[in-house]
Amino acid sequence: MSHLVDILIFAAPGSPAEHRTRTRAIPGRGLEGDRYFLGSGTFSPTPQKPDFELTLIQEEHVADFARATGIPFTAEEARRNLVTRGIDLNSLVGREFMIGPVRARGHRLCEPCNHLAKLTRPEVLRGLLHKGGLRAQILTEGEISLGDSLVPCNPTPSLE
Repeated sequence: MSHLVDILIFAAPGSPAEHRTRTRAIPGRGLEGDRYFLGSGTFSPTPQKPDFELTLIQEEHVADFARATGIPFTAEEARRNLVTRGIDLNSLVGREFMIGPVRARGHRLCEPCNHLAKLTRPEVLRGLLHKGGLRAQILTEGEISLGDSLVPCNPTPSLE
């Protein structure tokens, strides 16, 4: 079963993560207290764009990268808000899904960028390509908590 294993809030660009057991998701803004919610993220667009509200990353991809490179890289260093286990986030691009009681829509992959490489290591650019997570829009307000399930709202269309 897929679920959240960490909630990370970064109050400002370059600031350390604040690990939370729960957080409030606000449509059109993001997660309360996060740099993008506050409009102070390194890439904060004006006006706010839907795919800057929420970022997710798979714990499995972070662990695979660390194992393959021998670099002790963590999900916290990836600077995504929600760390998941047991779900293919890439499959959620263009789809709505639930994070506990909150409905979200996957917009696009959250590919590693030069800024992340400068904050961590250059190897992330290649090592996390197509594995850097998901950018999503928050559709309904609510509280997200550690352990919440992630469930796609509609099944993947059949090829039959």
